Amino acid sequence: MTRHRSTAAQTERLRKYRPDIQGLRAVAIMMVVSMHVGILDIHGGVDVSFVLSGFLIGSQLLAEIDKTGKVSLSKFWARRFRRLAPGAAITIIATAVLSWIYASPFVFRDYMSDGFAASLSVINWRLAENGTDYFANDGSQSPYQHFWSLGIEEQFYVVAPVALVAVAWISRLIFRNRFLVAVFLMAVVGGSFYLGYTLTETNQPLAYFSTHTRIWEITFGVLLALSARFVSRMPRGLAGVVSWLGLGTLLVTSMLITDETPLPGYAVAGPVLGATMIIAGGCANPRLGAEKILDNPVFNFIGNVSYGWYLWHWPVLILWPHVLDREFTYSDRFRVAFLSFFLAIAMHYIVEKRFRDNVKLVLSPWRGILTGGTLTATAAVATTLALQVPLNLSLATSGSAAAAGFGGTESVKQAVSTMSSPEISEKALLSAPDDRGDYGCIDDLLITGYSLRDECVMGDKEADRTMVLMGDSHAYQWGNAFNELGLKLHVKVITVIKSGCSPEVYKITREDLGREYTECTSWRKTALDKIGEIDPDVIVVTNRVQETTTREGASETFKTLKATGAELVYLTDTPYPNFNVPDCLAENSDKLSNCSPKAENVVDRAEFRLMEREVAEDNGFKVIDTIPAFCADGYCPAVIGGHVVYWDYSHMTGSYARSLTSFLQPAFEEILAG
Repeated sequence: MTRHRSTAAQTERLRKYRPDIQGLRAVAIMMVVSMHVGILDIHGGVDVSFVLSGFLIGSQLLAEIDKTGKVSLSKFWARRFRRLAPGAAITIIATAVLSWIYASPFVFRDYMSDGFAASLSVINWRLAENGTDYFANDGSQSPYQHFWSLGIEEQFYVVAPVALVAVAWISRLIFRNRFLVAVFLMAVVGGSFYLGYTLTETNQPLAYFSTHTRIWEITFGVLLALSARFVSRMPRGLAGVVSWLGLGTLLVTSMLITDETPLPGYAVAGPVLGATMIIAGGCANPRLGAEKILDNPVFNFIGNVSYGWYLWHWPVLILWPHVLDREFTYSDRFRVAFLSFFLAIAMHYIVEKRFRDNVKLVLSPWRGILTGGTLTATAAVATTLALQVPLNLSLATSGSAAAAGFGGTESVKQAVSTMSSPEISEKALLSAPDDRGDYGCIDDLLITGYSLRDECVMGDKEADRTMVLMGDSHAYQWGNAFNELGLKLHVKVITVIKSGCSPEVYKITREDLGREYTECTSWRKTALDKIGEIDPDVIVVTNRVQETTTREGASETFKTLKATGAELVYLTDTPYPNFNVPDCLAENSDKLSNCSPKAENVVDRAEFRLMEREVAEDNGFKVIDTIPAFCADGYCPAVIGGHVVYWDYSHMTGSYARSLTSFLQPAFEEILAG
C-alpha cells in the first residue's frame, strides 16, 4: 500500500499535460518576435525552444522505449509531419508568391534558393556556408532565414529515435539500466557545447547555424527528460524555488545578450539553464512555482499558435518594406507583430488542427508520412519552378542597346546625361548580378596564409615582366581589366588578394565573424613575404579603405613594398553606392535616377582615403585616380556604355572592368617604359 501511494504521488507529479511548459512556449515565441521586430532587445527565445523540443520529444521516445523496448518510427515521424509540414509548406509557398510580387527581381532568385533549402530542412547549412550574419540589418536577410532552427530540430527528429533506441538497448544489455543513455547524452551535450564555443571564436556563422554546434541545447532537454523521475522527487518547496530562479535566470541572461555578443558561444547557456530549471522545477508539480505566472489563458492561447507565429513573423518582417515601399518605422514593428500573430491564428485553426487531429492520418501513420512528404515535396518543387519564372522586370530595356562599356570620360558624361533612362539590354541587366569577373584569385575569410596558385596568374603568363595586384575584393574586381592589360602589354599579372583584408597594417574587426579579423593579419605577412620572393617589376595596391586605418599602418606596408625595388602604383578605390544597383535598375522604372547617386555620396570614407593616398605618395607610389572612370558632372551613373557598372552595392561587374583596360593602359605603358 505504501508503494502504491508513493507511485501515485509520483504519477501526480509527472503530469501528462504541463501548463508551465505551454506557458514557457509562449514566453519563447514572444521573446523571438519582440527581438526580431525590434520591440524589445531580448535574446534566447530559440534556445528555450530547443530545450522544450528536447524535453518533450525525449519524454515521448523514452516512455515508448521503456514500454516496448523500441520506437515506432512510422508513428513518430507521422506525428512530426502532421505537426510541422503543413504550416511550413504553406508559409514557404505563400512567401514565394509575395516575394515575386513585391521583392526585387534579383533578390527573388536568392530567396527561392533559400526556400528550396528551407523546404528540405537544410537551410541552416546553406546559411553557414554563405557566412550569413543573422543579426545584420542591411537588407540582406532572406524571408526564409528563420527556418534554420526548424531545420536543426527536424534533423534531430530523424536521428534521435534511432540513436536512443540503439544506445538504450546496449545499456540494458550491459548495465540493465539507463546508465549508458545518460553517458551518451552528456557526451553529446559536452562535445557540441565545446564545438559551439570554440567555433564562435573562429567561424561565427558556422557556429551559429550548424547542427553539431547547436544540438547540445536540444539534447540537454532530452537529458532532463531522462532524469525527470529523479527530479520529480525533490521537495515541492524546493521545486518552486528552482522554477522561480529558472524564470529569473532566463529573463536576466536573455537581456544581457546583445547584438555584439558572440553567439552561440557560452552566452546561450544562460537561457538554456533558465528554461531547464523551470521545466525541472515543474516536474515536482509545486503549488507555488513559476507555473503561477506561466499558467494563464493568454499564454495558453499564444502557446497554441506559437508555431504559426514563428513561421509568419519573419517573412512579414522582411517583406514589409517591399510591400509598403518605404522605410521601416517604429510603429511598423507592432504592425508586423500583430499581423503575423493573426496569420498564425488563422493557420492554427484552418490548417494545423485539421492535419493534427485528422482521424485517418492518426490511425494510419504511413498515410501521415505520405501526406507530409507530399507537402514538403510540393514546397520544394514550387520554389524550384519559381526560379524558372521570368523575372518581374519593370525597366523598359532595349534589346539592341550598345554595350561598349567605358569609352573615355566622354562616355561617362554621356551616361550621366541619360541616367534617368539609360540604354541597357535585357541580357546585360539579367546577367549583371552574376557578372563578377573571370580572372584572378581571392582567398576567403578563413584562409590564414597566401599561396601562389595557377588561378592567381593571368595576363601574358609567359612574359618576362611581372606585375602584382594586391588588395581585397575591391582589387579582385579589377581582374578582367588587368588580365586584358597583361595580354596587351606582355606582362604576367599575379593577384595577391584576400576578402575583406586590406594590405595596410591595422586592426580589422568583422561583424560577420564577431571578432578581430586575425586571419587577415597572418595572411598579410605571408603575402608580403611572397611578393618579396616574386620580385615583381610593378606592384599595384588597391582596396576599400577601413575606418580603423592608420597612417602608421599604411606607412609600414608601403615601406615594405618600396623595399622590393618595384615600380609602385596606388589605384584609388572605386565608388561605393551602398545599395544593390541591379536591383535598383530592375525594381522600379520610375526611380532609375536614384540608381545613379551623387558623386559626393559614394566616395567612401573620404578622409581616410585622402590620408592613405598621401602616405602612398610619400613612399613613391604613382597614384591613379579611378573616379573619372565612374563619375562625371557630380553623378556616378549605374549604366555606362550599355554595361551595368556594379553587380552589387560596391563591386563593379566583370564586363565593365574589362572595358576599363583602355582607362588603365596609358598609365601602365608609361610605368613599364620607365
